[in-house]
Amino acid sequence: MMDNVSVITIIFTLSGINETMNYRLTIFALTLLYYCMILFFNISLVTIIIVDENLHEPMYILLCSFCINGLYGTTGFYPKFLLDLLSSSQEISYEGCLVQAFVMYSCACCDLSILAVMAYDRYLAICRPLHYHSFMSKRKLSALVCFSWLTPFCIFSINVVLTSRLKLCSSNIQKLFCVNWIIVKLACREADAFSNSVVAYLTIFIYVFHGFFIIWTYMHLIRTCVRSTDDRIKFMQTCVPHLISLVTFLVVIVFDLMYMRFGSTDLPQSLQNFISIEFLLIPPFMNPLIYGFKLTKIRHKILYLVHVGRK
Repeated sequence: MMDNVSVITIIFTLSGINETMNYRLTIFALTLLYYCMILFFNISLVTIIIVDENLHEPMYILLCSFCINGLYGTTGFYPKFLLDLLSSSQEISYEGCLVQAFVMYSCACCDLSILAVMAYDRYLAICRPLHYHSFMSKRKLSALVCFSWLTPFCIFSINVVLTSRLKLCSSNIQKLFCVNWIIVKLACREADAFSNSVVAYLTIFIYVFHGFFIIWTYMHLIRTCVRSTDDRIKFMQTCVPHLISLVTFLVVIVFDLMYMRFGSTDLPQSLQNFISIEFLLIPPFMNPLIYGFKLTKIRHKILYLVHVGRK
């Protein structure tokens, strides 16, 4: 049994990687290639939006924030995972584990916050076009972007602080990376994890409310777009990428959360690993592609750059 975490330095073992050790070089090569592609697509989109002044509009600035968050989340996982594939032991310090848990959770919730602000932006643009520029001024846009980042950062700072006070009785994490809920489950029976549970359920409530807000917004959008051909075209051009991102994100996150809390441990470890990293595999890779091909201004800019590059 471990002594209080404030006294002894704990080293966690990430045992989720054990079943893949026979294919570590192949997985390393594929993971490195995939991570490089995520970096390339997201950085390219962010750079295009920053450099081109024609794209300095609320929708594109929010998209830029979305891609930056994708880079933030994947950087919290892939470099450590690649290093683990080349190491004989897959370990992480207690402090490093808490930081990684913070990054994973805050990234996921920041995605949902940004999607909520994106939905609000499209609602104003289509349903309240005459008031759009007054509602989405630079000042209000800055406040919304800060809200989408600072809210999850503050919430999960509290989560991590509460977790750091727990007395732990195990150091084995059966995942590829650290997750706050898993660390809490390692607490000794006599440890008081009530505060952690309260904050966890409060967090779920806050982000479920985000989800309902997005659904309410798109219901109004669809109702408005049905009446007008121009609005339908605008919806297809600018809202469909948001909807695809939203549905992908929600399916991946809800599935992971449900499995982490209620799923069976009888599944093969490799399948458990895939379920746990879906939100780091699919959205960060797919989102820049969806927006790059679907949003007309960005697509034209990409095609122009490709054309110039060939000369």
